[in-house]
Amino acid sequence: MTISTNSQPKDIVLTGDRTTGKLHLGHYVGSLKNRVQLQQQYETYIMLADVQALTTHFHTPEMLAGSVRQVALDYLSVGIDPDQATLFVQSMIPEIAELTVFYSMFVSVSSLRHNPTIKSEAAERGYEDLYYGFLGYPVSQAADITFCKATLVPAGDDQIPHIEQTRKIVRRFNELYAPVLVEPQIIVGERLDGLDGSSKMSKSLGNAISLDSTTDEVRSRIRKAPTDPARVHKTDPGHPEVCTIYGYHRIFRPEDSGNIHDMCTRGTLGCAACKAKITGAIEEVLQPIRERRARYEQRPGDIDDILMAGTTKARETARQTMGEVREAMGINYFDRR
Repeated sequence: MTISTNSQPKDIVLTGDRTTGKLHLGHYVGSLKNRVQLQQQYETYIMLADVQALTTHFHTPEMLAGSVRQVALDYLSVGIDPDQATLFVQSMIPEIAELTVFYSMFVSVSSLRHNPTIKSEAAERGYEDLYYGFLGYPVSQAADITFCKATLVPAGDDQIPHIEQTRKIVRRFNELYAPVLVEPQIIVGERLDGLDGSSKMSKSLGNAISLDSTTDEVRSRIRKAPTDPARVHKTDPGHPEVCTIYGYHRIFRPEDSGNIHDMCTRGTLGCAACKAKITGAIEEVLQPIRERRARYEQRPGDIDDILMAGTTKARETARQTMGEVREAMGINYFDRR
């Protein structure tokens, strides 16, 4: 999508990902691509959401250390510039946890239970009895967004209910206490379906192409992806609208997608050739990512330095916001300024 450049300089971007494993092309299409563009225009905070990773991985906290660095490496590989964007670790900003507690005082359990993203993920994971942390994910996310007074949040369409919940929390807080918080707007990226064609691309569903995939891995995964089930022979007329690979053409090769649609419909382009074309397009996206990744992999200490510097900056921002929040609520009891 095209990002407007008419926003005021005061705009602040907040975005991030749960540190539960490698990022994939769905993340790139849905959000990462926008982040790279936005960092050049706005003050940008990018969060490694390790606390929120525990909402579904609380039984394996030992995986977080490696996953935090893996996700940071993915960020740097796609073109996030630590000189332009602030990368920070969520658990090292205690003010976010404090804001989460304050917000939870006026968010109803009913509204959280009816959040469509919470409901769909709970069903996907087979959760019948919801844990408090999982149910309260949108409240925690509101704290993530508001600690730096973010005005723009680039995210996938599945995050729309969460952002709306944040906007409601901001309005309620400002009405109750004082207008110190800012309502954010979401910038929705494109949606990339998973290789199985049944849902969006997701690491938990195993239908993704990770950003660190090799050429052979990309080729193999695309080759195995289902296409039009009604098309038995190469010359059979196809139905591109039901084909996952055609959806990839629309995203990665938009200038030629109309031609692909026409050839598929007329039966003049076989599925193998169609997959070869999209594999080449995905390789064009991944190659520069691989090159940047290789440079950072040779200097692993740089990743820790970047995260430590970014977290220090984010902590200062959080302290300032938390001071304003406490003053608005009248609970800065011993502030003698």
